[in-house]
Amino acid sequence: MNGNIKTIRDIVHNINQAKLDPNVEVVIAPPSLYLLLAREHLRKGIEVAAQNVFDKPNGAFTGEISVDQLKESGITWTLTGHSERRVILQEDDAFVASKTKAALDGGLGVILCCGESLEQREAGKTIEVVTTQLKAVADVVKDWSKIVVAYEPIWAIGTGKVATTEQAQEVHAAIREWLKKEVSPEAADSTRILYGGSVTEKNSSDLAKQPDIDGFLVGGASLKPAFVEIINAKL
Repeated sequence: MNGNIKTIRDIVHNINQAKLDPNVEVVIAPPSLYLLLAREHLRKGIEVAAQNVFDKPNGAFTGEISVDQLKESGITWTLTGHSERRVILQEDDAFVASKTKAALDGGLGVILCCGESLEQREAGKTIEVVTTQLKAVADVVKDWSKIVVAYEPIWAIGTGKVATTEQAQEVHAAIREWLKKEVSPEAADSTRILYGGSVTEKNSSDLAKQPDIDGFLVGGASLKPAFVEIINAKL
């Protein structure tokens, strides 16, 4: 819930003018009020995502936004299951899975977020928590070709704490192994797994070198010009 018309325009202008790694797919996810503004002004080839979507096509669901409304507006992606929605708004795994299925069925790409709290990590339950969140989706979705998984340790979001490259790689490798066993070897090979958790231009290059980290879900740093450096972390 950051930004206003001026700052969103400034961010979009900065991205439009930047020389970006052609091998990186860039998707930005502004607050819903600014989705159309971002789509209208962003250059071709950079996509726009909603931060959330509802699992019903239309009706008396005040405050929600539907898959069809997003598609009609040229919005091609949505996030589902972001930790703040899971924690603050109490969205459970089944609801996240239902929204993910609705988005995919409607033709959107989904950035599916998963991650554990500090308490869960300290209890040694990281992999169990993350794979339980993913399993809820696998129970209702068989085709993962339009899903991008984003691992975001809750304890590392906006806290300045970052999972070490080894910690992040370990969870990413476990997610890929889970995909191989529970979805398919093809899904394990082709699904991109992003890391999100206090990613900055300072740590992105090291994280990008890890074999199972395919990109980033960038929070606060996306509001700054250094976002371009993160996009180009592999150059």
